[in-house]
Amino acid sequence: MARELIDLAPHEERAILVGAPLKRSNALHAAKEHLAELARLADTAGAKVMGTLTQQLDRPDPGTYIGKGKLEELKAMAADTGATLVIFDDELTPAQGKNLEGELGKRVIDRAELILDIFALRARTAEARMQVELAQLEYSLPRLRNLWTHLEKFRGGIGVRGPGETQLETDRRLVGQRVALLKERLRDVETSRSEQRKRRQGTFRAALVGYTNAGKSSILRAMAGGDVFVEDRLFATLDPLTREVNLAQEGAAGDAAGPARKSVILLSDTVGFIRKLPHHLVASFRATLDEVRDADVLLHVIDASNPAWEEQRMVVDEVLADLGVHEKAVLHVFNKTDRLAEAELGALRERMSRLLPNSVFVSARTDGGMEPLRSALVEAMRSRHPVVEVRLPPGDGRRLAELHRKGEVLETSHDETTGELVVRARLDIATAARFGVH
Repeated sequence: MARELIDLAPHEERAILVGAPLKRSNALHAAKEHLAELARLADTAGAKVMGTLTQQLDRPDPGTYIGKGKLEELKAMAADTGATLVIFDDELTPAQGKNLEGELGKRVIDRAELILDIFALRARTAEARMQVELAQLEYSLPRLRNLWTHLEKFRGGIGVRGPGETQLETDRRLVGQRVALLKERLRDVETSRSEQRKRRQGTFRAALVGYTNAGKSSILRAMAGGDVFVEDRLFATLDPLTREVNLAQEGAAGDAAGPARKSVILLSDTVGFIRKLPHHLVASFRATLDEVRDADVLLHVIDASNPAWEEQRMVVDEVLADLGVHEKAVLHVFNKTDRLAEAELGALRERMSRLLPNSVFVSARTDGGMEPLRSALVEAMRSRHPVVEVRLPPGDGRRLAELHRKGEVLETSHDETTGELVVRARLDIATAARFGVH
């Protein structure tokens, strides 16, 4: 059954959410949390949730995912509520989706397609739009097979924000050709980003990573100020954003051994992660997540006020492992501590001192709430910029100026025996190597 693009802007989709976890301990409790998150995703995409349905399964039905009895119950619920859409929390096979739509007479999508739809809604830059389109096409490829061959038949999610019909009608390429073209364009973008990163070499870089809506953008705005977009919604930000941050602000500790230290770092915000994140989406966003791979330290932001923060932390760790950056230095940043009672926060601090000793506790909403993070970043930067001794010929002003520009000069003196200028400075490894210090 070919599913055409429809303009849904004039009205709001009415959705029923379906969770069908496999039978195991705590499965129903987890399913309630997952459906609550799915409801937030549906709201972000522009749908109104009319009801939810759950069923524990020994194994998914190969034809309709849920059992026949639940399917009849779902059909009655859709009729009673006037639902126009059914959203499954788990990924459906192409056959299951087709069969469910035939049985229900309603559009059926799964969590992965919903997330892709939200990304299409949120994509702002040309790069982000290409990445989302690539993920949508790769996700849809098995669903297009034997149904249609041209891209004008491509379906969208709730808001039908897939690749636009106008572009597709003028292009008329097969899905595989379009995917190849997008990959080629994104390789060009990656090359351009690589050149930009080369120009940043020598500057300490930190990347904010974490579950969606953990408060990464709020932290970036609190640290850097300026025009950082913040919204209390899932996936409010897709495009990576990098800002200079002066760690010496708000009283961050200086270096008593010398003059005021150079404490400017580059802090990058990245796209948030979520459970059951479509793997096509992770793959297509690898160019943007180069900020993560090239960072000196990852700031894993955790919403301390969320009861499910431990599961969210594991989800983020799994995605980081998939990206091949799980061995990088990580600083766990427990955010939104202003939402916790004093006793709760004290208990969390004590517990994390044993489980995740490399943790800081911050609030982007309170005065001085970023101070623990600033201090931790100062220490992280120092550990990667060791103090070295550089000897220069007398009168070598050019190289002395480079030391001041690239590092933090702590002390200068003269060797009366050789006449050389002796400079103690804090340098990154690459700069130290250029001055012959190993």
